[in-house]
Amino acid sequence: MRTAEIHRKTHETDIELRLSLDGGSRDISTGVGFFDHMLTALCVHGGLGLELRARGDLEVDCHHTVEDVGIVLGQALKEALGDRSGIKRYGHAFIPMDEALGFCALDISGRPFLVFEGDFPQAVTGAFDCCMTEEFFRAVAMNAEITLHLRCGYGKNSHHMIEAMFKAFAHALKDAAEVTEGGVLSSKGVL
Repeated sequence: MRTAEIHRKTHETDIELRLSLDGGSRDISTGVGFFDHMLTALCVHGGLGLELRARGDLEVDCHHTVEDVGIVLGQALKEALGDRSGIKRYGHAFIPMDEALGFCALDISGRPFLVFEGDFPQAVTGAFDCCMTEEFFRAVAMNAEITLHLRCGYGKNSHHMIEAMFKAFAHALKDAAEVTEGGVLSSKGVL
């Protein structure tokens, strides 16, 4: 079973996370409603099981909570993927969300990188600072050691734009992590 369990505690956050790449229960609580909504969409569209409890210094803002959840989720993805053999490795998806169109391409490569493009017309949605979308995905990419390209080139509603990006990431990740009959998909033989 491709699973991981991570507990990370700092002076700013305390996060417990259980992840299954192959589905399972979903129970998500970060204290940031919109972020919970996005993580739930990620799980539903990515076919992931996720149990997540995050307690953070929300009296400051959502920054530490969102970024640290990205760190822990990235660490869990890395652990659950193991040596990355027997998976498709690459995935991509376009997801429309009303007037917005999200795109994601990723490589489960062992080489962390993020290219992010999205200018959000509203600075916040609920208690979520929209600029934290990039910080979250940077933390995921760096800690999961994946190459991640995310883009929402247009839209009028920040909620729709961010949701399109989360769902595009979910579908791309689901495809890339799909189990195959082969070994490591690399001419080098290792990732």
